[in-house]
Amino acid sequence: MNVETWASVGVSVATAGAGVWAARAARRTPKQERRDDFTVVTEQQGKAIERLERRVAQRDEDMEKQRERINDQDAALSYLQRWVGTLVGYIRQAGMEPPSPPPMPDGVRTYLDRIV
Repeated sequence: MNVETWASVGVSVATAGAGVWAARAARRTPKQERRDDFTVVTEQQGKAIERLERRVAQRDEDMEKQRERINDQDAALSYLQRWVGTLVGYIRQAGMEPPSPPPMPDGVRTYLDRIV
């Protein structure tokens, strides 16, 4: 073998070594993979938390609307109960007997006792 052959073998070996070193350097390390996975998971959790916060805010709005409606219903029932009492008193004062009310369910009785 002559010098040119040895030189070409040396260049080939050096080129192969440089290629292996470049491939090794370009490879992602496990630490980089874990960091990227953490970033992806963190972003997904952030989006999930935002969705949950929107749902909680919507439920809070719905709950407030229901609370207002229930308060309005309580006020209306109290007014009607006083009005019926006034009418019954007026009828009795006129010397008549008011009609007997239909039977009241237990849940209604309990509810009316609470709002009076």
